[in-house]
Amino acid sequence: MSLQVPDDCRYEIKFVGRLSEHCRLQGWLRNNQAGFRTSFPDRQVNNVYFDDYDYEAYGQNLSGASQRIKLRYRWYGASVGPDRGDLELKCKRNFFGWKLRQRVPAAPYAPGDRWSVIRRKLAAQATAEGREWLGTHPCPMLLNRYSREYYVSADERIRATIDSSLAVYDQRYKPMPNFNRRTNLAPIFVVEFKFARDDRDRANRIMQTIPIRVSRHSKYMTGVTAIANTHP
Repeated sequence: MSLQVPDDCRYEIKFVGRLSEHCRLQGWLRNNQAGFRTSFPDRQVNNVYFDDYDYEAYGQNLSGASQRIKLRYRWYGASVGPDRGDLELKCKRNFFGWKLRQRVPAAPYAPGDRWSVIRRKLAAQATAEGREWLGTHPCPMLLNRYSREYYVSADERIRATIDSSLAVYDQRYKPMPNFNRRTNLAPIFVVEFKFARDDRDRANRIMQTIPIRVSRHSKYMTGVTAIANTHP
């Protein structure tokens, strides 16, 4: 798929820190000259990532391809199984990121559903384009969950999120969802800054003083690497 960068897409810059640095980073944000403040209540984010049989999306990240896509189903809150949410094709080209999103108004999961049933329920609520995404990414690979904090600068032009308490559940080779057997992950958190092209210079000045290191990071890639090192 050739990715045409939309005019309104944002820069997305990530930093990864050790869990012991979490409080320090929160303090840096709140005391920053940009006047960051909480913009939305913390909430749990849940994602099921889909790939093809050759792990193409994983391979794109591993090779550092300049353009890459990932398919996921996202919902918010404490529901263990997939609740109503969004089917998202997450697109990346260099540091630019954007999403193609389709709303799924009815929960695609009921207790006891197999993955084949969940996929059919998703497809039934998707457009032809969404069904094509599911057709080219037929394999549920992993489920991840994390807690997200939301911040915005005083002028509301630069947004930041902090993701912590990351958990991953292997879905490979399983006819039914795995909600219980958790894969071990390193205790980290992820900070991401999002801003428009016109705000790049100002954002760079702000990020220069961040007390942790910039890092190319993908939760999907980290999750697949972790589960690949664990017996299925």
